[in-house]
Amino acid sequence: MKKNKIYNEKTVHSFRELVSYCATNYGDRTAFTIKDSNKNLHDISFIEFENNIKELGSALLDLGLENKKIALISQDRYEWCCSYFAISTSNNVVVPLDHLLPEIELQRLLIESKVDAIIFDTKYTKWVQEVCKQEGSALKYLICMDSINDEDNILSYSKLVEKGKKLIEDKMSKYENISIDVNAMSILIYTSGTTSNPKAVMLSQGNICSNLSAMTTLIKYHPDDSILVFLPLHHTLACLASFLFCYFIGFRLCFADSIKDIGKNLVEYKISGLVCVPAVLEIMYKQIMRGIKKSGKYIPFKILSAISNFLLFFHIDLRRKFFKDILDNLGGNMRTIIYGSAATDKKIIHLFNTIGIDMLQGYGLTETAPVISCESDKYHFETGSSGYVLYNEEVKIDNPDETGTGEILVKGPNVMLGYYNNESATAQAFKEGWFCTGDLGKLGKDGSLFITGRKKDLIVLSNGKKVFPEEIEALINKIDIVEESMVYEDNDKICAEIVYSKDNMAKNNLATVDDVRSVIEEEIKIINKNLPIYKYIREFSLTDVPLIKTTTQKIKRHEEMKKIKGE
Repeated sequence: MKKNKIYNEKTVHSFRELVSYCATNYGDRTAFTIKDSNKNLHDISFIEFENNIKELGSALLDLGLENKKIALISQDRYEWCCSYFAISTSNNVVVPLDHLLPEIELQRLLIESKVDAIIFDTKYTKWVQEVCKQEGSALKYLICMDSINDEDNILSYSKLVEKGKKLIEDKMSKYENISIDVNAMSILIYTSGTTSNPKAVMLSQGNICSNLSAMTTLIKYHPDDSILVFLPLHHTLACLASFLFCYFIGFRLCFADSIKDIGKNLVEYKISGLVCVPAVLEIMYKQIMRGIKKSGKYIPFKILSAISNFLLFFHIDLRRKFFKDILDNLGGNMRTIIYGSAATDKKIIHLFNTIGIDMLQGYGLTETAPVISCESDKYHFETGSSGYVLYNEEVKIDNPDETGTGEILVKGPNVMLGYYNNESATAQAFKEGWFCTGDLGKLGKDGSLFITGRKKDLIVLSNGKKVFPEEIEALINKIDIVEESMVYEDNDKICAEIVYSKDNMAKNNLATVDDVRSVIEEEIKIINKNLPIYKYIREFSLTDVPLIKTTTQKIKRHEEMKKIKGE
């Protein structure tokens, strides 16, 4: 069997096919466990979810919403998932919006994309009403997830579902007769814009379903698996990995009350899987290590870790027995974490793997719907690998250097239709039929893909030497007093902006910023000793202000550089 096609594939071609497959194969099994306003838990089956999708889809069509664009904005919740499918399976285009963006930016995106309707939670009522008054707005229908009745030109989500149910019962629904073109735009999603302004990516149901189907060949699942959804579902990685993929393979989906409640929710729902970004993994890592040290068992833990990893070398896996107490604090069932979006510290990956949680790194972009490569739970990959390229995609490294590193180009059924209303950007994104990711990487000896950085972030010195800022940032971030850093070039010198932790000053016996500077200077001397001369960190600045980031916690380097140059 091919390494990038390990398990038997489950194949779907459209969202209608996906919803039907899940209802038919999983039936009365629990698809979602949700909380009501009184914090009581309720289970929703796969069949009930399918019915709710059809009911809302029928109501949207009855409003005349077909071949329209419908925006979707709220925190993660059941109604978001139901709306996503109802919009797309009723032959409309879903426009997921980032609820963490400033209101003025959200208003701009709604007007720019010519959205005809919006489904939202009550928090956004006022500014949604404001958008309707803006010049150029196409908004006609406002649908609130939390409204009990229709009022002030705002339609009640629950009333629409009731109406759709009646339309189906009276055989008046248009839903079943709608024809869907799986290769047409069905999702319009904005990129995070780390190096430029966000672009609107056009994806088809065929793009996403090809990705979903290929993912089933790399990751095994158990019938009683549950996932905790806490990453914003407007983000393509979160939407595919923690919603669409887990739904497809029969997971139970539960929603975190908030980021700070993740630990409590892991135990409450007996969660077995997570989809994470490095920032959340860092928090979990610190909490676990703090608990181990507080219990006075740090030395026994290190000894047990060494024994466990030694036995694992001989395929004897006793991790879940050795570290049962730690796993019980995570709910007892946690076995898999899929992570991506940015580089992750090796010590974090090592800890989770050591205690019996398989860490599976994935790589992709919004433009590739999104997964290009992913680790499999079948193999142990070299730390830093993002796994095998999905079997139905092709990857090549463009213009590789002496280490085999170059820009990652990809081709496959998952690649976007293009950028909305931006033909020039679309043309620039392709090279002889290959999509140019803008990421730098190389292929390992086993065929797995390694990501080394962003092409736009690569520093090229006057002597032709290349420096990956992420590589040096990872070294700086290991310094105990450092929260985060950004490496850049200034007058042919490697420089760094370093954010230090005020909270950790006392713990490290540091009274002033000058003390912090002295410690970091000594640590940087040690780092430099292990680097080629051209990579030496020549200068650094200190701040306690967090770096400017996207809502998915990626550094906005272009904005940070503007700030540095301004200062």
